[in-house]
Amino acid sequence: MQQKQDQWAWQWDHVDYDNEWLFRDWIAPNTIDYFQGKTVLDCGAGSGQHFDMVAPKARSIMAVDLNISGRAKERAAAHTNVTLKEADLAAMDLGSSFDIAYCIGVLHHTDDPHATFANIKKHVAPGGRLILWVYSKEGNALNQYVLEPIKTLFVRWLPRRIVLGIAWILTALLTIPIYTIYLLPLRFLPFYEYFQNWRKLSFRMNMLNVFDKLNAPQTWFLTEQDLRKLFNEQEFTDIHISPYRGVSWRGSGTKR
Repeated sequence: MQQKQDQWAWQWDHVDYDNEWLFRDWIAPNTIDYFQGKTVLDCGAGSGQHFDMVAPKARSIMAVDLNISGRAKERAAAHTNVTLKEADLAAMDLGSSFDIAYCIGVLHHTDDPHATFANIKKHVAPGGRLILWVYSKEGNALNQYVLEPIKTLFVRWLPRRIVLGIAWILTALLTIPIYTIYLLPLRFLPFYEYFQNWRKLSFRMNMLNVFDKLNAPQTWFLTEQDLRKLFNEQEFTDIHISPYRGVSWRGSGTKR
């Protein structure tokens, strides 16, 4: 069973995210309208930013996280159809199934992404939809082989407010090439597609995204083959798997 991690508890109570167009991109080709009247399972609720967008459409939402944050409680209190539950996604047994389950930006931070996916899948009703967004191994060599070792050796031991300050500095430094060199048609540059999104977001949102990468206690990077094994044709129909901005995968399928 996955243990609680102080890094996430601190992040959800001190750092808040709220960007609907990114969420819409991550769940595509599914849309927020698809949640209309559905029972929904939010796998990895974080600060509640995603269920806050879905709640006006859904019939009901069960929002699960290993660390239920104060911010998630505040957001849930604004919706009569949202229930919070603190549980391990890989071990939870909710005793019910749902029309839609989504896991956005969470699976790759669990102890075992494949085991976690298998348990989430158990909670999707036949004919229900499972929606996933994860970091890809493709396009993330610098993150996997440079950033992750630095985090393990150094960053993980720092106070979270210091890490937040480092994220601010890195964001400011990255802004220079992103608004100069990366404006040129040099698609071979690392994170070229990803930085197109960067220029659409505020400095604060970019800084919080950098902090998220620095703060995560563990990160797995999944391949296209991994996604195709998860969304296999024996268990799913209407499967969609597509790359997003060169650094992540969108996956979804309807459970048989």
